[in-house]
Amino acid sequence: MASTSDIKNGLCMNYNHDVYKVVEFLHVKPGKGPAFVRTKLKSLTNGKVIDNTFPSGHKIDVVRVERKTFQYLYPDEMGFNFMDNETYDQVNIQKEMIDNSDLLKEGSVVEILFHSEKGVPLTIDMPQYIKLRVTYTEPGVRGNTATNVSKPATVETGAEIKVPIFINEGDLIKIDSASRAYVERVKE
Repeated sequence: MASTSDIKNGLCMNYNHDVYKVVEFLHVKPGKGPAFVRTKLKSLTNGKVIDNTFPSGHKIDVVRVERKTFQYLYPDEMGFNFMDNETYDQVNIQKEMIDNSDLLKEGSVVEILFHSEKGVPLTIDMPQYIKLRVTYTEPGVRGNTATNVSKPATVETGAEIKVPIFINEGDLIKIDSASRAYVERVKE
């Protein structure tokens, strides 16, 4: 058993008969009253995000997880298929378990978290940054650069993100996989 002082981003725990992953947390010590930990928890079974507050020192049931590196192969009607590069075992994971699944490119390397005791996949940690090619975007208009102007762009996986107006079709860009935000244009 762990306590609230062990809470950190990415920690998996049993809570309300479900497995949750800590997305955000904040230790709060008010001027009056006891300290507490404000958390944002994501269910690893249905993907719902809940806000919860734990009193300081509260015991939590931590789930031991095992991280393994897998390569994304292809999507099908059952979900997304991944292969372990060491053992060549394949795993199928439902779309609901993956945040921003439309940014996954075939051949991408991801980390899959497995429940240590049960051996079932819990969730996928995508790389922080993903490089994708822009397949469609409107051409930028000269002179519109006075402010931080953005336009929609479609990337090679079919996802739509906002990019600056100087980005053109065929450009390779770096995207933050968590926020879906444009980071920079990549030189080839």
